[in-house]
Amino acid sequence: MLEALGLSAQGAMVYRALLDEPGSGIEQLAARCGLTPQQVSAGFDELADLMLLRASGDHPGQMRAVSPELGLADMLARQEAELAARHAQLAASRAAVARMVAERAESRSDGGERLLGIDAVRTRLEQLCTGARTEITGAHPGVARQEDLDAAQNFQALNRGVAMRTLYQDIVRNHAHFFTYAHRLLSHGGEVRTAPVIPQRVVIVDRAQALVPLDPADTRKGALHVAEPGIVAALLDCFEQAWNTAVPLGAISPEDPATGLTGTERELLRLLGAGLTDEAAGQRLGLSVRTVRRHMASIMERLGATSRFEAGLKAAQRGWL
Repeated sequence: MLEALGLSAQGAMVYRALLDEPGSGIEQLAARCGLTPQQVSAGFDELADLMLLRASGDHPGQMRAVSPELGLADMLARQEAELAARHAQLAASRAAVARMVAERAESRSDGGERLLGIDAVRTRLEQLCTGARTEITGAHPGVARQEDLDAAQNFQALNRGVAMRTLYQDIVRNHAHFFTYAHRLLSHGGEVRTAPVIPQRVVIVDRAQALVPLDPADTRKGALHVAEPGIVAALLDCFEQAWNTAVPLGAISPEDPATGLTGTERELLRLLGAGLTDEAAGQRLGLSVRTVRRHMASIMERLGATSRFEAGLKAAQRGWL
């Protein structure tokens, strides 16, 4: 659990040893943990940075471990605050990108081109991927379409040494055809991650050109091909924020050790708490209404709540919201 909170293995060993034997010196801790004195000193530095270690008032010159009830709770609170700030930054970036793209689509200046229809979009995507030299990044909300997964140019680009990072929503983990494609992508050197909520659909090639939907609600209407550095940089920044908080394929989305909530459950609580209906929250997360209600029933059971309203109160009291 301590490693999941950001402690290194040796830092966790030193912390546990200090809790068991308060007042132990570096040599004693090194012998107990099977570490070198230098590793114990590095563990002290790490614990001090995380505010899990403080100077002893009873024994000057010695350090004492902060109790888990206080220290780990503070760590969780800081991590939750950082995560909330990243979510807010991502939401602001998403809104800014949407405004820029909408303005670009309306102006239709020489820096962008409207591609009408899914066939025109796929043709341009094939051209971009075929000509890619360094990197292809993409965010794909919802369930991945089989015809998009079968695109051969993805593997051709990987075979040429082009880096590929692809971000999907967590719901794709339940689809066998996606796993077949994703593991093939991984075997060719690509990277795949998932998150409960991701930015709008986008493909960015060589950090210089991008395709974004004309209408995020109906991607079959077409896309805007942009090459203006400011817009591409904003799209890439939005992608990077989502990528940094996503879970690599093969890893299970971790539960919060303090609440037992998965990332999807926490995001669902946040959306419903913000006033979204089951249908709207499900659309945002790529979940069916039935799945949304199943998640809420599970959360209510864990909270011992008999109504949504009571669940909201108890979730807020426990710091889940």
